[in-house]
Amino acid sequence: MVFVTKYRRRAMTDVTDEVLTRCEEIMREVCEGFEAELRQFNGEEDHGHLLVHYPPKVQLSKLVNSLKGVSSRYLRKEYATHVRRFLWGGHFWSGSYFAGSCGGAPLTVVRQYIENQRRPV
Repeated sequence: MVFVTKYRRRAMTDVTDEVLTRCEEIMREVCEGFEAELRQFNGEEDHGHLLVHYPPKVQLSKLVNSLKGVSSRYLRKEYATHVRRFLWGGHFWSGSYFAGSCGGAPLTVVRQYIENQRRPV
């Protein structure tokens, strides 16, 4: 899955590693609530990549809604001053998302792609 920030703003600039680390923790907890597993996470100033293994009984739209909603609330609260410089109106993530199945690709290739995302310091 790929989530982009609202208006593709670089809301994680200057504190990218710290925000992405916290975002990963939040999303890992949300996944556990769905009996899913966040296998890989990385991102940049304006988006995040997730490799999630979830059971067939989980509706993807509900998982995404929870991942984005919970992480948005926590990140806007915990990094309020910083986030307010880039975003307004109570949003963190764009309303859209990308989800692709990787059933045909070797898991190592997908993990390598996510790991190789340029993570600014």
